[in-house]
Amino acid sequence: MKVMSFNTQHCMNYITKEIDYQIMADAILQCEADIVGLQEMRYEDPESDFTRQTEKLAELTGMKYSYFAKAVNIVDDDGWFGNGFISRVPIVEAITIPIPDPVEKRGDQLYETRCILKAKLENGFTVLCTHFGLNEDEHINAVKTVLNNLESEKCILMGDFNVRPENPVLDPIRDCMKDTADLFTQELVSFPSDKPNRKIDYIFVSSDVTVLDADIPSIVAADHRPHIAVVE
Repeated sequence: MKVMSFNTQHCMNYITKEIDYQIMADAILQCEADIVGLQEMRYEDPESDFTRQTEKLAELTGMKYSYFAKAVNIVDDDGWFGNGFISRVPIVEAITIPIPDPVEKRGDQLYETRCILKAKLENGFTVLCTHFGLNEDEHINAVKTVLNNLESEKCILMGDFNVRPENPVLDPIRDCMKDTADLFTQELVSFPSDKPNRKIDYIFVSSDVTVLDADIPSIVAADHRPHIAVVE
């Protein structure tokens, strides 16, 4: 099964700065992904370009199954922002798990409520897709929430974690999961997509899952390059 994590920046073409569903769909099709975890997706925004983006990409890629996980409202209750999931494999169950906001916000970057999308698939895999915040206290809360919701077998965790690989906040995840990037034969980075200088996107798997291949292809569609892995 080919897995893909892709921060689409609400389907904004990184070059033209316009909403471009086709270039996002083409990137997914080029990677030949079977399941895709999507970050920074919009849903039911008053602006017509932002209507059910996850479903739009599912339609354009020919994937029959999709789920959107709301993290935060954008405009009152009319606009939602969060994670999406599209799949060629039937979804048995999908839920949205909130990541608690820090009680005292001590960071100096923008705070925004985040969530985890958790989907159980017909083939027995459980997939968690998430997007960590920008501040250290948000990272700590996100890791705790992830650890509380992992499955011990056939589990995939992916997303934009907004931290580099050497950041110790990832150590508890590394203690119980494998980083598919360990298969890279050279250093690969994911952001920004045109001239990347850091890796902040990840695909982790439980210890029983075999990783056959992993890559960050040189695709410039959104502001992040996609991260892909082949697992069984």
